[in-house]
Amino acid sequence: MNDQAIERLMELANSDPWLTHRGRFLHVSLMLEVGDEQYLIGIREGSVESVERGPFVMPRWTFALRASSKDWSTFWSESPPPGYHDLVAMMKFKRLRLEGDPYPFMTHIRYFKDLLGRLREGATA
Repeated sequence: MNDQAIERLMELANSDPWLTHRGRFLHVSLMLEVGDEQYLIGIREGSVESVERGPFVMPRWTFALRASSKDWSTFWSESPPPGYHDLVAMMKFKRLRLEGDPYPFMTHIRYFKDLLGRLREGATA
């Protein structure tokens, strides 16, 4: 997984009308940490409005998803092994940390699974 793929998240997500529809009631700022790299992702009404690369000084976010670069790379592989195939599985095995307000993440979990799944190798937009 390279930085350009994450920075293409807006294009990948917004080109999927069903994904946008699924998140139509969602308005959040997501901090995505891939190892030492930080990305602030703005989502409004299911559309990814912005993807900013850090580092940030006192960023405002609704919730954060944090994992090592290696764990994210395994999750984003074309055919991830058990324990890496799903965001909840990664949390269960303590590979992924959810910080901040869990409510928007849990109520729109399918949206976030599909959104971050767009970054998988071989995923179609």
